[in-house]
Amino acid sequence: MSARTGPVASEPLLAVAGLSSGYGEALVVRDVSLRLDGAEILTLLGKNGMGKTTLLKTIMGFVPVAGGTVSLHGTRITGLAPHRIARMRVAYTPQEFTLFQDLTVRENLRLGVARDVDLDEHLGEVGAAFPIVVQRLKQRAGTLSGGEQKMLLLSRALVARPRIMLIDEISEGLQPTVLRRMAEVLTGIRERLGVSILLIEQNLPFALSVADRYSVLNRGEIVESGEVGKPGLAAMLSEHLKV
Repeated sequence: MSARTGPVASEPLLAVAGLSSGYGEALVVRDVSLRLDGAEILTLLGKNGMGKTTLLKTIMGFVPVAGGTVSLHGTRITGLAPHRIARMRVAYTPQEFTLFQDLTVRENLRLGVARDVDLDEHLGEVGAAFPIVVQRLKQRAGTLSGGEQKMLLLSRALVARPRIMLIDEISEGLQPTVLRRMAEVLTGIRERLGVSILLIEQNLPFALSVADRYSVLNRGEIVESGEVGKPGLAAMLSEHLKV
């Protein structure tokens, strides 16, 4: 885990209070409360089917809220459309590949910004994180490897210069070398750019290597929370992730 720099803000950047949501009559997320402070990484752990992805989609406005609130710097964003939340510099990197396979790498990156000039200005940040993405701007996204497509997904979020990144299982299927690079990038943008990250993960070593704090979601409810770094934490958390 990388040490955080600077004091924790008294008002959270992102505050989720008593949030419940789901699909139709079925609640998947139940009375969840959490906070994300400035320039920190909070990892949300849990087995498949526990509501982690639904929680992110609810925060981002893709799933309707059944109860509770979501606030950004003290301003309620509960129920806003996803595009309005994105304009408030909240970037969402979903677990599923949402790239346009027949478009070039550059064209996929362009979807993350409002103007061509914005992309040109921010390509340097992408190049610092993932040089291979900038090297392949003219290549079709569908011809990239799985790991390279994950890099492109994260790069598309980066060019938007977000204050908050919501990232869903970016580590899934990655080779160890790519995984190490992802960890370096996430901690780097937190430290250099002050970006706050809510990271959903099942890969416990990866999650604990980048996070400042953790929460565990079980059957749609937060059952454990704390700071990363205390002795025996990995062993304790692994019990929550056993299938």
